[in-house]
Amino acid sequence: MIPEPVLLGLDVGTSSTKGVLVRPDGTVLAAAVRDHSVSRPAPGLAEMDPRIWWEELRTISRELTGRCEVRIEGVGVSGMGPCVALVDEDDEPVRPAILYGVDSRAQEEIDLLEQELGAERILHRSGCMLTAQAAGPKVLWIARHEPEAYARARRLLMPASYLVRRLTGAYVLDHASAAQTAPLYDLRARTWHRPSAERAAPGLALPRLLWAGEVAGRIGPEIAAELPGLRAGTPVIAGTIDAWAEASSIGVDAPGDLMLMYGTTTFLLGMTSGPITSRTLFAAPGLSPGAWTLSGGMAASGAITTWLRDLLGTADVAPLVAEAAASPPGARGLLMLPYFSGERSPIADPSARGVLAGLTLSHTRGDMYRAVLEAAAFGARHHLEELAAAGCRVERVRAVGGGTRTGLWPQIVSDATGLVQQLSRHGTGAAYGDAMLAARTVLGVDTTGWNPVEGEVRPDPAARDRYDEMYGLFRELYTATAPIAHALARIQGAVPG
Repeated sequence: MIPEPVLLGLDVGTSSTKGVLVRPDGTVLAAAVRDHSVSRPAPGLAEMDPRIWWEELRTISRELTGRCEVRIEGVGVSGMGPCVALVDEDDEPVRPAILYGVDSRAQEEIDLLEQELGAERILHRSGCMLTAQAAGPKVLWIARHEPEAYARARRLLMPASYLVRRLTGAYVLDHASAAQTAPLYDLRARTWHRPSAERAAPGLALPRLLWAGEVAGRIGPEIAAELPGLRAGTPVIAGTIDAWAEASSIGVDAPGDLMLMYGTTTFLLGMTSGPITSRTLFAAPGLSPGAWTLSGGMAASGAITTWLRDLLGTADVAPLVAEAAASPPGARGLLMLPYFSGERSPIADPSARGVLAGLTLSHTRGDMYRAVLEAAAFGARHHLEELAAAGCRVERVRAVGGGTRTGLWPQIVSDATGLVQQLSRHGTGAAYGDAMLAARTVLGVDTTGWNPVEGEVRPDPAARDRYDEMYGLFRELYTATAPIAHALARIQGAVPG
């Protein structure tokens, strides 16, 4: 039997690593998943051992190639981000990787960099303010708080570039990821800003910059011997952050397109016609020259549903979803702030905390579960307002991610925002987008028809008045409770002072 040509896509997410084998026509031949967990050693901290990412790539690739007689023509990778994975001369991690905006440890470093480099100059050059989302202050945090580990550090990697490094030996980073390392990257020049980099990441050799779909390198003989399904010489693309790969997987690639990603966190990514500077959102290049994005993300959304399910001792989510669907819009007067891990955007408040307001003895677990989903919907609405205020127009919304599978969560978002959301045939997400990027680059495939729209979610006008009322209270509740939340955060030890 002649082996079938396929592309391999691999994505390292917050709660799992996913892999897919995809035919050149876009058909998913096989998929595999490995679950993992985030280490949270204290409130406001989120870490992961990068060696987990490599081990999961190895086991997933072996599983997939063991199931099918295939010939892998190219490999695409992506991962959560921006993360800070520092490695030594031998590419061994010097400490666990610090994750993206769910880790808010570096506020002192943000303040220090703003004082030394100028907050307005950073905004103009990077396109965004320094927040818990930015990787630069976290590098500086390691240098200041863990000098012995930092002294051994030689390279700055993220999940995708870590896998590229292990597979090919290439030390690269794509432009969309690099833009998340503020203040290291110059958005308009699309290159490293060396003076800022030397201040925030002293002594580190910065990676060569590529576009996500460019070939970073090829698999070497030693790796091919270790992973029989991967041949020596197979091209590996540079890859990117998962949200950008996920957007690519559903055809979000033109100005006016918006991706709404339902997952452990909620992420919105809008395509723009040029670079936009924003104090509340994240500006970055897209996956290719001439593409630009403006994005924002919540620190916790789907993670809160998992927390509540674990708290209730319910392994099966289906009964909770059914009970939440039976609760009316507004969850019978329950209102939640979803800031369980602080908040990334648009409030950029690492000391924000979760709040559940309006509880009575008559409320049920279904009401509570619905309040979680509505909190995520209100967070999405807040982002949409900020995107519009920044000048990012939204003409078409594509929804993606595990949270779309229940149907209830996207419906609540449409009801609360007025959005019509399109659903694609393949919800595999970023790993599928990785394979798509590899297919374009390695095989020259036109992937336009790979993932057509096969459904949509339309808002229910009957719910709008109640959600308008609840959204107004949502915004007021944060303002009213922020001082108390900040005081509690100090007691929890997440914020010095």
